[in-house]
Amino acid sequence: MTRFAVVGGGAWGTALGCLYARAGHHTVLYARDAETVAGINRDRLNPRYLPDIDLPASLSATSDPAEALAGADLVLVVVPAQSLSAATAELGGLIPPDALAVLCAKGIERGTGRFASQIFSQALPAQPLAVLSGPSFAADVARGLPTAVTIAAGEPALADRAARLLSTETFRCYAASDVVGVEAGGALKNVLALAAGAVVGRGLGASAQAAIITRGFVELRRLGAALGGRPETLMGLSGLGDLVLTCSSPQSRNFAYGMALGRGDDRSGLKLAEGVFTAEIAARLARDLGIDAPIIATVAAILSGDLDVDAAVQSLLARPLKREFD
Repeated sequence: MTRFAVVGGGAWGTALGCLYARAGHHTVLYARDAETVAGINRDRLNPRYLPDIDLPASLSATSDPAEALAGADLVLVVVPAQSLSAATAELGGLIPPDALAVLCAKGIERGTGRFASQIFSQALPAQPLAVLSGPSFAADVARGLPTAVTIAAGEPALADRAARLLSTETFRCYAASDVVGVEAGGALKNVLALAAGAVVGRGLGASAQAAIITRGFVELRRLGAALGGRPETLMGLSGLGDLVLTCSSPQSRNFAYGMALGRGDDRSGLKLAEGVFTAEIAARLARDLGIDAPIIATVAAILSGDLDVDAAVQSLLARPLKREFD
């Protein structure tokens, strides 16, 4: 029996905790929110993030990070990219030195352009580290529905080990050594899901949605490769696979946020959509690297208030004609 510690009491952290507790592993979830901890321990529910999922009695929660991390073999770090630096500073001294840390959130730090692996490894360079990403909705995983993801580590042997440890009967992990490519795909698809959602929310039709997804994938591949990702990685689960899922369902927070953006709705009460934070830094990285990424740039301009959705559509349609694969 492997000892799992899950850092983060949101939907994804709770789903992963549920998955591994049901698989028979000793699993403890750390959350700051007292209501979340009480809900999991007392009612077997996460009332805020997964209120419709019955959690196993073997999953326990605590607001004491030392209790959660004590003796852990695997530490699943499910903390948003914008909060990871502070979380790493807080928890770094509590993570057992031989525990495998697995980063499970997607995004790029706004101020620095760092991926999660860079944030974590700069703070804890000796900690064994892997990154998990791919097409996965928290509710599906928590319900035990079939899911396939990528688990990447710099050393192929460590990636293989992580894939074995993290795979269950319903959760299949494919090993990879391209950490940057896996993180780039997971982060950039969130920005493109905002664009796809805005197209749907504006009522522009399925043809426009397909065009945005397809041309957005071109930008994901260009920018992901410029950042150091391998083309085959970006064609895989953590790139194309995650893009297809996230751009097609309101279960995706980014897609739902984009729909609200397209409709002109008030977005102040919506749940965190990581693409909102990633868009600006992704557009800046594309400019700095000389990568043509008009959809990413347009999403950033809409979020900053420099363009409205109708003007953005006209701007994209007015771009000079070109050959598709130039």
